[in-house]
Amino acid sequence: MSPSAPLQDLTVVDFSQFLSGPYCSLRLLDLGARVLKIEPPDGGDLTRRLYLSGARIGEDSTLFQAINRGKDSIVLDLKSTDGHARALELSREADVVIQNFRPGVIERLGLDYGTMSKLNPKIVYGSISGYGADGPWARVPGQDLLAQARSGVMWLSGDRDAGPVPIGLPVADIMAGAHLAQGILAALIRRERFCSGAHVETSLLEAMVDLQFEFLTTYLNNGRKKPRRLASGSAHGYQPAPYGLYETADGHLALAMNDLTALSDALDLPELASLCAERGPDAGFDCRDDIHTILTERLKSESACAIEAALTRRGVWCARVLSWEELLESKSFQALDLLQSPVDAGATLVRSPLRIDGIRAEVTRLAPAHPSP
Repeated sequence: MSPSAPLQDLTVVDFSQFLSGPYCSLRLLDLGARVLKIEPPDGGDLTRRLYLSGARIGEDSTLFQAINRGKDSIVLDLKSTDGHARALELSREADVVIQNFRPGVIERLGLDYGTMSKLNPKIVYGSISGYGADGPWARVPGQDLLAQARSGVMWLSGDRDAGPVPIGLPVADIMAGAHLAQGILAALIRRERFCSGAHVETSLLEAMVDLQFEFLTTYLNNGRKKPRRLASGSAHGYQPAPYGLYETADGHLALAMNDLTALSDALDLPELASLCAERGPDAGFDCRDDIHTILTERLKSESACAIEAALTRRGVWCARVLSWEELLESKSFQALDLLQSPVDAGATLVRSPLRIDGIRAEVTRLAPAHPSP
């Protein structure tokens, strides 16, 4: 076994569709597991034809290729006698099973953990739902944007008068998939120690609440005082000034946690120094908008690149806001070697974020072509 592929020789049978479950199985694949994707008849996984743009890789969408690269696939009608029997047969021999149907559906299909564990007592079975199995939301669609909306997270981003702002990525799906992968790995360790299977469960809502655990802990323990967004450049509702984004002459600059006195010296801002001296150590909290206005006026005529270099030399934590083009051209990104084009694939894909003993999993092939039923 290769030390960089710790899940080598393990088989994952993945009944999940779209993104959250397939993201989990992708992470397991990158750790060495074989993933067998179960697709429905009549077109297969929805993401094969859900296009983020006009671009395709082969016959399928870039979305499908991104989250299903390197997997194998089989079409099964789980409602048919033959399809159900084949699904049970595959699961009996599997190490891990993943599903993300709405609560109740997998039980009606006869492929739930109770059924599977009788056939395969050592099975590690992973489930993702939208909002858990109980409560009034249990049967509503578990979709990323809707989970963001119900989680409260939309009120943390954007400027004060912007209203709720969704995160511009399917973060609920991705975080839920990552949490499920973490739980499955722990269950696999337990299986090796005690020869017992496990049912690992999470949901989009649980993932979004966990994403906010710092803020929620603060909110629940400070008299439920809500975070206060800045009028502009808001980036963190509980962080004092200068935390936020600032427009420059040729782009934007992010300022993180910094000593205001040191920042006033670095930028030659006596008015900022006077405000800090007048208001004391709480100036960063009490005068956030005033401080942001002072810094905005100072930085708007500066080059983002030049001011980043000058402030970094002075020990100020800052960074230019980069576009994708600038990120991809940076030497630091290139040193990570995160992109790969499988041989004869004619496509560029993103590799695993993990390295084990210095080795990152290779991307050897594209997602599976849609198999015949």
